[in-house]
Amino acid sequence: MHDEGKPTIDPNDGASGGDQVAGAAASSDPGVGLAAIRALRTLADRLEDVQVANARSHGWSWQAIAEVLQVSRQAVHQKHSFREGARPDKGAAARGTDSADEAGKDGNHV
Repeated sequence: MHDEGKPTIDPNDGASGGDQVAGAAASSDPGVGLAAIRALRTLADRLEDVQVANARSHGWSWQAIAEVLQVSRQAVHQKHSFREGARPDKGAAARGTDSADEAGKDGNHV
């Protein structure tokens, strides 16, 4: 196992951070390449969180999101639905619904 001087790569480090990570992923040094892969996964997870929340706030169903991400509706719901519970739906009280009702509004039950 390689543990001396573990490289750390921050995809948010400066304006060219993404370019540095992409270049590091092609490194011949396995430590640098693997650290870059870890940084890219972290970045991809954060972007997915943001865009799933964006899609839900625009009325997208779990099924529609799942189709774009090419995963099952259950997988995307399990990974992201807890965020909806923490974020109150401003219009739910006025409509007499809650987030659970909204999740199935397209006819698909979650």
